[in-house]
Formats: sequence, C-alpha cells, structure tokens
Amino acid sequence: MTTSIFTPLTLPNGTTLPNRLAKAAMEENMAASGHLPGSDIFKLYETWSKGGMGLIITGNVMVDHRAMTGPGGIALEENTELEPFKQWASTAQKNGAHIWMQINHPGRQVYAAMGGQVLSPSNIALDLGEHSKLFGQPTAMTESDIQELIQRFVITATRAIEAGFNGIQIHAAHGYLVSQFLSPLTNKRNDQWGGNFENRARLLYVIIKAVKASLPSTAALSVKLNSADFQRGGFDSDDALKVAKALGSLGVDLVELSGGSYESPAMQGRTADGRTLAREAYFLEFAKSIASQTSIPIMTTGGITRHAIAQQVIDEGVDMIGMARALAFCPALPNEWKQSKDAKPDLPTVNWKNKVMAALATMAITKRQLQRMGKGKRPKAKVSPLFSLIADRIRLNKLTKIYRARYSD
Repeated sequence: MTTSIFTPLTLPNGTTLPNRLAKAAMEENMAASGHLPGSDIFKLYETWSKGGMGLIITGNVMVDHRAMTGPGGIALEENTELEPFKQWASTAQKNGAHIWMQINHPGRQVYAAMGGQVLSPSNIALDLGEHSKLFGQPTAMTESDIQELIQRFVITATRAIEAGFNGIQIHAAHGYLVSQFLSPLTNKRNDQWGGNFENRARLLYVIIKAVKASLPSTAALSVKLNSADFQRGGFDSDDALKVAKALGSLGVDLVELSGGSYESPAMQGRTADGRTLAREAYFLEFAKSIASQTSIPIMTTGGITRHAIAQQVIDEGVDMIGMARALAFCPALPNEWKQSKDAKPDLPTVNWKNKVMAALATMAITKRQLQRMGKGKRPKAKVSPLFSLIADRIRLNKLTKIYRARYSD
C-alpha cells in the first residue's frame, strides 16, 4: 500500500499522528503580558487546528525570560502560570491534531536592544556585516551556566507536558544556543563541552537524556537539527548524520531537519557558503540521505508549498512534511489538498540585494499574517515588503521598551 501525506504515522513511543503534515515552528512575537500565551495565540492555533494538520509545533518557547529571541515571545519557567498554556494546548487539539512545544534558548542570537542575557559556548559575536551591532556581544558560558541551562530545559519540558502538550521539540538548529555548541565556528571551548565532535554534541545529548528521564512514556520527544549550517567550516551534513544516529539510540521520536542560521538563512533559501538550494523542499536531499541511514522518523521543513512536492517527500522515504510560511498564508492547506491537489498558497518574495534586510522583510510579511489570524482575519498575501518591515520594526521597538521596563532591575 502506498503511503500518502494523509497516512497516520506511529512514533517510536507508540503514539500515532493522524497524518504526515506538520506545522513547523514560526516565531510569532504575539505573547500576552508576562510572556504568556493569550487570546491572539489561541485564535491563531485554533485556525491551524481547523486546517487539517496532523501535528502542530509551536513557535519557540524560551526556557529563560532573560534570553529571548525577540520581544513578545513566550517563556515557560518554574514559576510561570500554567493555565494559559493548558488553554493553548487544548485549543490546538480540538480537531484531532497533536501539539508539541518547541523549547529553546537563543544563546548569542539576542538583539542588543533587548538588553537581555547573551550567552554562547564562546565569546564569538554574530557576523552580519554592517548589521552585526543589532546583536549583543556574547559571554562564554561557565560550567554553572551550562548546568542551569540543562535544568531549565527539563523544567520547561515537564511543565509543558503537565499543561497538556503531546510532546516536546528541543531546538538545536538555526544558530540558537544548542546549535552554537554543535558548530566548530561558534564553539571554541577546550573543556568537555567543546573541541572534538563528541564534546560539541555533549550538551544536546545531556539535555535529551535529562528531559527524556523526566517525561512520561506517552510524551513525544523531538529534536530540530540543522542538516548543515551552510557556512564554510561549520556543522555539516556528515555531522548531522552522526547526531541523527545518536538521537535514535537516545529514544528521540522524530528529528526535524532544517538548516542555516541568522548568518546564513538557508531556512529562507539563502546561504552564506554559495550553495544554491532548491526552490521547494530545500533540505529534502539531506533528509532523504539521513532517513536511509537511520531508523528514527525524519521530518524535513523548508519551502514546501505544493501537494506534489509534499508527496515526493514521503515517496523518497522521509516520514513527515514540515511546513511553515505556506501555513501563514494558507492555514487550511491540508484540507484544501483533500479537495484539490493543485491548491497552492501565494507566497510573496522579497528580492532585495541586501540579504539581511530581505530576510527581515520576509519574516515581517509572514508575521503580519500570523497577527491577522490572531485577530480572526484572513491572511493577505499582497502587502508591501517595505511597509511590513517598517511596521514590524515599530511594533518590535514598542515591545522591546515594554520588555526592558519590566526587567530593568
């Protein structure tokens, strides 16, 4: 029998996802006061739930409010009020979808204007050319910093499951903190957490073991991993294969393969090392190769917008299809595919020469759609990139001032 994108998938822990379509994480910056999910988040996730997704992965939830990927983000810590998270989970599950919370620490990818804690394995700042000063100068983590970080991942994970989420995804991609430990470009340590590959991967493995030990067997555990950093001398596809093989033995239920970082936004189809990525399913070749060499279920995310490409992912041996931007512009795409395989979202492209500004404008347009859905409105694809970027900057500046005022002590 041919496996289709609507065929259920049973994970190693025994739970079954209703189909092979996953809403991959997108940063929303739509939190209510106190870094909590609120009415806008509930309405947004209800929209995706109605759209026919088998799995919904949240935008990244921070394990430490002192280190946020942006203002308006959500954080879940030891003393955080849990009731809003319970409502978030139940809202997303209304139509049969599973919801996993993606948990994260940004490391050095913290905007300087936030004034937060900027940590990294080594004190190597982001290199974005003329835009480098947008981000803070990182401090190399001490042993106590690392031990606290591990406990924070455990606390956030256990509280998410307590709130009713079906699973957890540990973010180890896109240049965030765990990814920084994996990469030889950002990890220049000479202790047990750096140097050779085994030491650079140690933090991820220790976090997985600690989280796994704290969760019930029914809770799914996933990892988002770069197939490559797409930077010369960085974490590459050979490294990704070694990590994926190890994750299977550690009891991980699914590995999502993406790629890139703020310095090389391959997740938007742009790279810093000169490689050209496919127009759709950017990371399919990497995912296909890794899936053929491991037993762990693999998901690939990046640029998938058409039914034919989604089915190709499954046909080539990859277990799950991750979609992000497509669902910002067409939240009911899975249901539309059931009616017509030709359904396709209209995604605007930003072809500015300045790649950093183009990436920011692309994110601004996408976030604008999420905000519209959070207010109960339909997405609107035909918008001005420049206006969207300016409006997003104004909004984020306002949220940044609120954040700084709240944590000025």
